[in-house]
Amino acid sequence: MVGEIVLALMLLQNAPTAQAPDRPESPSQVNAAETAPVRSESQTPAKSAEPAPLDKKKELIKVRRIYVDSFGSNEAAQQLQSMIVTSLTESNRFTVTENKDKADAILKGFAGEKTYQETHAYGSGTAVSTAAGGHSASISGSGGNVSGSSSGGFHSVAGAMEDSSVNTETIDSAKGSVRLINQDGDVIWTSTQESKGAKFKGASADVADKIVKQLIRDITRAQKPAETPAEAK
Repeated sequence: MVGEIVLALMLLQNAPTAQAPDRPESPSQVNAAETAPVRSESQTPAKSAEPAPLDKKKELIKVRRIYVDSFGSNEAAQQLQSMIVTSLTESNRFTVTENKDKADAILKGFAGEKTYQETHAYGSGTAVSTAAGGHSASISGSGGNVSGSSSGGFHSVAGAMEDSSVNTETIDSAKGSVRLINQDGDVIWTSTQESKGAKFKGASADVADKIVKQLIRDITRAQKPAETPAEAK
């Protein structure tokens, strides 16, 4: 009897311990785990950078081939457009092209022209006048004798001169406003010029000449390196 009890105790000690079954996850937890994306640092979307501001100087320096667009259908606009093409060509700095796709930049603008009259009046006058006069008399008498004396005189000079003129002058005035646009459609340069004409040159031709000269000056200025604070002093 004692042996049976000892044997039963030994069997109980050697028997494997029963483990509690794992608790199953709920369906919502399983679905969330399956659908949750695994995101690495490389997959994290980067913050979009702001576009850099347009460097007009760099864009202006690159301009060599220019397409001159229409300035309008009126006579003044067509005349200024033609004059600008001539001035650009004669500058030997640019190539004027008729192919817009091959141009470095496109020149657009508008033109205006007016004619008016100015009246100039001039007048001057000079007058000279002088006068002189004199008179004296003397009477004396004694015992019925009468004697007398008289004298007189007068001198007068007068003169006048007047000069005046009126003339009317016809003035032709032209004005042009242009903008230079790169192939991205950005405005990189603008200018507005006007003129009443110059020596041996009409108003429109003078405006065109001023526009091209201003463009060359601004490109030359853009090509110069920027001064450092030490150089500025």
